[in-house]
Amino acid sequence: MSSFDRRVLISGGLAAGAALATPASAATGAPIVLHQVFFWLKTPGAKADRDKLIAGLKALKAIDFIQQLHVGVPASTEKRDVIDNSYDVSELMVFKSVEDQDRYQTHPLHQKFVADCGHLWSKVVVYDSLAV
Repeated sequence: MSSFDRRVLISGGLAAGAALATPASAATGAPIVLHQVFFWLKTPGAKADRDKLIAGLKALKAIDFIQQLHVGVPASTEKRDVIDNSYDVSELMVFKSVEDQDRYQTHPLHQKFVADCGHLWSKVVVYDSLAV
């Protein structure tokens, strides 16, 4: 892991106990960017499609300015009105800056991921946030 201070974040797509960076990069003092993406497969329950999507997402870790990457599936947590576990796969990336997140969008490996896996999903929802 990087030189960021550590905290535990428990969130929809992140397993309990996983460590994440604190709100600011120790190196720059700039707020970090959390890029959370939720995917719904065109064929819900298709294990081969889910596995291909997961492998494609994990391959994105090769992009050197992604500080952290978590790929997950819905947890079997208590059913409550506030929990949306209707998605099939999620990913959470940590970037040092908005500029790094912007660079990620046009990076050749990200473009390859979209080209190779885009046919697998019917819906994608993205939540980008600055840590405070």
